[in-house]
Amino acid sequence: VQLQASGGGLVQPGGSLRLSCVASGLTFSYYSLGWFRQAPGKEREFVAAINRSGGGTDYADSVKGRATISRDNAKNTVYLLMNSLKPEDTAVYFCAAKSTAYWQHWGQGTQVTVSS
Repeated sequence: VQLQASGGGLVQPGGSLRLSCVASGLTFSYYSLGWFRQAPGKEREFVAAINRSGGGTDYADSVKGRATISRDNAKNTVYLLMNSLKPEDTAVYFCAAKSTAYWQHWGQGTQVTVSS
């Protein structure tokens, strides 16, 4: 199983970014998908998740109203659109997949830096 995240970069405060994560080696539609992030010196934290059909989503309070998670099962891809970015959103963002209660598979991460 591979999860390949991309789309990170340097963005100014107030800007937007869309992260993508392409999965391979699994039956994509069987998995819930999530985004997590880890800032320097901090623990990895949950950002957003989407269920298998795409009909259910969940967000961390810190990004609620600014983030949208979506998926395209035909493309084996999950997206995270982040708007109104803040410096505190700076982190390595990871995508993950699960078919059980636990996040079984993880991608390698993509760096997001919010700075002027």
